[in-house]
Amino acid sequence: MTRHMERSMASSLRQFAGLGSPDGTAASSCFLHRYSPNFCAFAALRPTRPATAAKTRLRAAPAEQQQQQEEATPCHDHEPPAPFLRVGIVGFGNFGQFIAGGVQRQGHAVLAVSRSDYSAYCSQHGIRFFRSVDALCEEQPDVLLICSSILSTESVVRAIPFHKLRPDTIVADVLSVKQFPRNLLLEILPPGFGIVCTHPMFGPESGKHGWGKLPFVYDKVRVAEDGDQAAKCDQFLSIFEQEGCRMVEMSCAEHDRYAAGSQFITHTIGRVLSQLNLKSTPINTKGYETLLQLTENTVSDSFDLYYGLFMYNVNATEQLDNLDKAFEKVRQMLYGRLHDLLRKQIVERVPVAATSSGKLKDGRSSAAVAPIFL
Repeated sequence: MTRHMERSMASSLRQFAGLGSPDGTAASSCFLHRYSPNFCAFAALRPTRPATAAKTRLRAAPAEQQQQQEEATPCHDHEPPAPFLRVGIVGFGNFGQFIAGGVQRQGHAVLAVSRSDYSAYCSQHGIRFFRSVDALCEEQPDVLLICSSILSTESVVRAIPFHKLRPDTIVADVLSVKQFPRNLLLEILPPGFGIVCTHPMFGPESGKHGWGKLPFVYDKVRVAEDGDQAAKCDQFLSIFEQEGCRMVEMSCAEHDRYAAGSQFITHTIGRVLSQLNLKSTPINTKGYETLLQLTENTVSDSFDLYYGLFMYNVNATEQLDNLDKAFEKVRQMLYGRLHDLLRKQIVERVPVAATSSGKLKDGRSSAAVAPIFL
């Protein structure tokens, strides 16, 4: 080996070990990234300096160089956030505004249109308000959410210019009945549009303190698995999941069967009680206060909503008949027992039971009780 080759090898070893260059300058901190020596050739001359020396020298490198190395290293700790949705709400009344609050809390944009002018409200809440559904659809939202009343849904849907929307737009609804909007959207919407039927089983009153554990029913009626439609659908449903809702996936037909036996019956009982003009008393029981609250909650909703629950749910008529039969059965139970009592007194001449003191079991005098005649 020549003297020149020995000097070159020694210089390389000093730089690799972090000892500096022959002229006394510090070795570059990125030297190890661009130099890969032959370890087998240098095995006999391996430096005895502790391994931490090179690391110490690297830590002492200028901060700018360290920052460059950190920026060049890919980081997989955090996935990039999913792009936000642009949710167009058609029908921006009390319930539409209520739903918009949850959409915004999850970082998505809201576009709204309604027959009434809610531009002032939207301006205060960072929502874009449009004067017509045509203008809203020209913005091509990712999700078009129908928040109209049940009775006006068909006319609202038929007035939407679907040709102005993207062909993979998702159309959803929040109606209290589900088979009706499902069949309507399948009939009217172009084939490529996604359809998701939903029903938040709560409203501005019951959900005013948060949506946690409140049931949210949904049915992915038509969602394409390929492309972005499935991802957008999951993003839309995640709004309610992130708000804490109890997510319940079921068919529209199954929903209507359950809703007729729960929601429609609840509203019917409340409407019946409202006809009695019940008032609070100084001796209210807890049960009576519950009835007063039920009456107040149900009559606060419009009669159109209640009528829609009846008209657009095929199971409602059966439940109304069942309720009528149940009331008649209770009436017969009461009158049947009274009839048995009267028969014993009049036909069989059985006296009313009294104690030896001449008092009835309830403490009254038997003489004070007049006989009962038919």
